[in-house]
Amino acid sequence: MVGLPARKTDTARALMTRVDALPLSRRDNVARIDGARFDMIIVGGGVTGAYAAMDAALRGYSVALLEKDDFASGTSSKSSKMIHGGLRYIEQGNLPLVRHSLLERQRLRKNAKHLVQRLPFLFPVLAHDGVFDRRLAAGFESLLWTYDIAGGWREGVLHQKLSKEEVLSHCSTFKGENLDGGYMYYDARADDARLTLALARTAAHHGAVVLNGAKVTEVTRSGGKVSGIIAEIDGREVAASARVVVIATGAWLRDWNGAGKDADAPNIRPAKGVHIAVPWMKIRNDCTVTIPVPGRNRRATITRWGDTAYLGTTDEDYQGDLDDVNCTREEMDFLIEGAHSALKTDLSADDVVGSIGGCRPLVAPPGGKTIDVKRKHEIRVDHDGLVTVVGGKLTTSRHMAEQTIDAAQRVIGQRRRCMTKNAYLLGAAGYDGEAVVASGGLAAHLGERYGNEAQFVTDILGNNPELAAPIVDGLPYLEAEVVYSARHEMARSVDDILSRRTRARLMARDASAAAAGRVGQLLQAELGLSDAEVDAQVSAYTTATAHERAILMGESQ
Repeated sequence: MVGLPARKTDTARALMTRVDALPLSRRDNVARIDGARFDMIIVGGGVTGAYAAMDAALRGYSVALLEKDDFASGTSSKSSKMIHGGLRYIEQGNLPLVRHSLLERQRLRKNAKHLVQRLPFLFPVLAHDGVFDRRLAAGFESLLWTYDIAGGWREGVLHQKLSKEEVLSHCSTFKGENLDGGYMYYDARADDARLTLALARTAAHHGAVVLNGAKVTEVTRSGGKVSGIIAEIDGREVAASARVVVIATGAWLRDWNGAGKDADAPNIRPAKGVHIAVPWMKIRNDCTVTIPVPGRNRRATITRWGDTAYLGTTDEDYQGDLDDVNCTREEMDFLIEGAHSALKTDLSADDVVGSIGGCRPLVAPPGGKTIDVKRKHEIRVDHDGLVTVVGGKLTTSRHMAEQTIDAAQRVIGQRRRCMTKNAYLLGAAGYDGEAVVASGGLAAHLGERYGNEAQFVTDILGNNPELAAPIVDGLPYLEAEVVYSARHEMARSVDDILSRRTRARLMARDASAAAAGRVGQLLQAELGLSDAEVDAQVSAYTTATAHERAILMGESQ
């Protein structure tokens, strides 16, 4: 198995001229893994692993990407969803990270233009008890000028100083009696799960074997050097060999790292972050609003996404089960209290329609506050050739992947140039987002999810008009999208569809549970599942959402 030739001009052309939807057969990919030999095997299907697989494939290496659950099922579907430089890093004195992050932001804005959209950020200036008050406003504007010069200008618009009335025009629920004005600057956002999926699919387009539901249990060695992996796939043990193995499992490196007995373990410090989803009408913001949180140095943000607003985040050390991270009642109340401190809203726990909890893989020893830990990444090459990457953040995932594959190819004595700086993700090449969004309706909904691959969803609708029904009442996702996800996005289960191929679980948890049965029927028709398999998937999903809700409401721990 050999990847496609990797020339920069070919990358865009290959994706621009595609006429068929990329088929992704999980059964075929399982067969391609079993007993095969690769140049590189990458363990972990989050954003870093997926970008590394795409990078390796574009350099012409044979590569396999193995994920134990589903692509982005860990941290990469539970982030703040912001593609940004990070004002906080300027405050920490880490200007190089900000400058580099803003450059990577613009690469994502170009290469994944359908998934990464401009996002205005609003900071209110309050007379007292704010993120900062009028005495600090001048200093904050200097920080924003630094941000613009560091790379914020790449978005094509500089920060703006706003009057009190202009702030209220962007978020009418701000408490006006304490409001002096504000500042607005510009970054970007992305549906993190779909971005990760697009990376994995683009890697497959360029020759990689990508597989979810493939739990790597062992890194094998021969003659003291890494030689491959053993994985559990669909209840059986499968082995594959490789010239180099890359571990990109994020926070899960805490529990298993695949390293040899005499290798040093990396300093992994999972830091929990949570978001809650509430009806947008409770906030009425047209941008990301930054609010103070009483008694904390960390500020919270509220971002609109359709008819929902996401409110987050916390940042605390986490020692619990990484496969069961949830927003607790205490954390939810903390975020709601923050909203009440800045906004005129009757927001309550009963308004929360969904939540997510995830862990950032901080590279740091124990001690001190997680908020003070710099978001650096680390790439380690053990004496036996095992390559490990951990840390960093969503915005810089492309660069992390580049450095990871640079390290991996040194292990095998190769030197090929990285091609991802100008490589479009599937759906991006030739996509005119402004025109599509301006058209509104179904075209805008599908365009922001699939880019120029939206035509393949509409083809399914054309052949089966009855699939135009919504999956979940009140949300824009269509039954045709379930079919598309099963055929072309390796969706295996009800949870894959409702948690990541769509964001129904976050935007309408209880309603999504009610829709689980219908999703199971659609998957059964596409994947040939038995009645027992469908029943098990529906039961697992409804049980998981009930568990999530119980913890959120303080009814169970």
